[in-house]
Amino acid sequence: MSSKKQSFVPYANEADVVSVGKLMIENRLDRITVSGDVDLTADKIGLAHARRLQEVLGEIVAKLEAMSLPAELPPAAVGEVDNPFN
Repeated sequence: MSSKKQSFVPYANEADVVSVGKLMIENRLDRITVSGDVDLTADKIGLAHARRLQEVLGEIVAKLEAMSLPAELPPAAVGEVDNPFN
């Protein structure tokens, strides 16, 4: 895990990504996407990963609690585009 702390403001943009092990926490304006995996091993690295994960999830929860939330987001709009390789 990198020793440099990455800045992450939940729901602030469509660009920020935090890595914890091989776990990716991707910022979006209306959702946070979590994918991949991380082993929280019983050693100093595992503890560092667990603390960073707890920190990021705490920030996400705090942001959600401060927002006026709908019961459920509507499904994302899906459209088609022309194939640029044809």
